[in-house]
Amino acid sequence: MTSPTVAALRSVALDVPDLDFAEDFYTRIWRLTIADRGDDAVYLRGAGTAHHLLSLHQATITALRNLTFQVRSLDALRVIAESASRSGSQVLGPAAPISEPGGGTGLTLRDPDGRVFRFIHGDARQVATVADPDAPVRLAHVVFNSKDVAASQRFFEQALGFKLSDRTRIMAFLRCNSDHHSIAFAEAKQDSLNHIAFLMTDLDSVMRGGGRAKEAGYPIEWGPGRHGPGNNAFNYFIGPFDVPIEYTAEVQQVDDSYRTGRPDDWKWPPGRVDHWGISQLPTARLKQAQTAIFFKAA
Repeated sequence: MTSPTVAALRSVALDVPDLDFAEDFYTRIWRLTIADRGDDAVYLRGAGTAHHLLSLHQATITALRNLTFQVRSLDALRVIAESASRSGSQVLGPAAPISEPGGGTGLTLRDPDGRVFRFIHGDARQVATVADPDAPVRLAHVVFNSKDVAASQRFFEQALGFKLSDRTRIMAFLRCNSDHHSIAFAEAKQDSLNHIAFLMTDLDSVMRGGGRAKEAGYPIEWGPGRHGPGNNAFNYFIGPFDVPIEYTAEVQQVDDSYRTGRPDDWKWPPGRVDHWGISQLPTARLKQAQTAIFFKAA
């Protein structure tokens, strides 16, 4: 089952205190390319068809501005506005043309925990390219920390039509399409960003990315490894201004026949934190970074 309204995760918008520095990292090291520029902002694309995966905005402090999803139709915007309002969200404005690069018609809402989500239809698409085998193709998923994972899960299920793929002891993994998850929530004392994952073409590109980032002074903070839920290979890093980011590949594809996993299904033997059994625990630095980025204040 896929969401009847939400088609895919498209992009993340970040506030950063040094736009030039962040742009250099995400183009030279992370291998995104410039799709467009705006006032004090740069829009970065991957090798796939999305107009951009990441936008960087000059600001005083690092913050998450919003998360953008592509929807299946214009009518889906109306459905989302109505269902989100019933679920306690604040619709920040009616569906209207988007003025930033990429365009389309969009709806913006703030969920009950202050997260800002945008839903867009008819935005510009790029021609997919294989010119750089180490360029991220698209966003794979975004993980948030949540004071109330069950409530966050309910909002995505009831307001947006997502389906639970797996529930571990501390995390809920939710999907809107065949990807095992596009959004996940991790239990925490505060609502914040856990990490942003970029999908690579294959395992080799995840590993080459690890070497490239390490050589540039951004060591692997967790990995290499292969996750349980989602079965995806991973390397985690701390990007500019302590933003936790992940290179991933081989995300499990699921359909209605997939049996939703429960906490008892996802227990590792002592000393193991991934399928391969070679990954060390996440570094203390990564754990700190995974609780430090918040949504931009209203």
